[in-house]
Amino acid sequence: MDLTICNETIKEFSRLITEKKYNPFEGELKVGVDLGTANIVLAVTDSNNRPIAGAMYPSSVVKDGIVVDFIGASRIVRKLKSDVEQIIGRELRYAATAIPPGIIEGNVKVISNVVEASDFEVTNVIDEPTAASKVLKIMDGAVVDVGGGTTGISIIKNGNVVFTADEPTGGTHMTLVLAGYNRMSIAEAENYKLNKLNERNVFPIIKPVVEKMASIVNKFIMGYDVKTIYVVGGACSFSEFEKVFEKETKIKTIKPYEPLLVTPLGIAMSCRL
Repeated sequence: MDLTICNETIKEFSRLITEKKYNPFEGELKVGVDLGTANIVLAVTDSNNRPIAGAMYPSSVVKDGIVVDFIGASRIVRKLKSDVEQIIGRELRYAATAIPPGIIEGNVKVISNVVEASDFEVTNVIDEPTAASKVLKIMDGAVVDVGGGTTGISIIKNGNVVFTADEPTGGTHMTLVLAGYNRMSIAEAENYKLNKLNERNVFPIIKPVVEKMASIVNKFIMGYDVKTIYVVGGACSFSEFEKVFEKETKIKTIKPYEPLLVTPLGIAMSCRL
């Protein structure tokens, strides 16, 4: 599949975040709030799903899809909302948010409450891989969202989601392996992992975690005749990630540009006005 349009959209969204700028717009705006394990991202699109603005903040207020610091999470979302409102000169009212597939109903409500506590009206809650599929614009395949704490999957047939699941293996587990191998603290290992200059030293060490993620996906897609896997999420940013995935699953694996930003943008696209 050609992801040229998808990648251009993500590049534009990334530029808006980096430059703290916005695109001209008319009408109501849609917001997506992604409460990730490593980052909270706020994305804004117009009614035609064109990126308008965005902001992100590193955080540790969510673990494996569970909000562990409600006040801290609300404070960050409120700050991101205020920052983006100042950039675009417009109050943001409606938002969607997302959850890893398979988390219990109580945790879904807490995630929604965080966004509502930040003065948004939550109009939709969607699972993360399904949100990503809206940006990828795929009709068939498996979308794998590799986050900080979990690996989620949605299987799509003829444009419809036919299966979702989630397993607790993600970027945090990479960090734990790296910390143990290098005898670092978890914080030191996380910073070392995130530095792109260290990738050649990091990836061989965390490669078994990636292989485990692939084995998890293999288990879930069995019997669904999946021809292509699309990987998104911050933890799959390593340049060799999709190659290892493809080798383990024996299925063509594609990674879009800046995979961390795919799901937040898809959440905004899923906002109902």
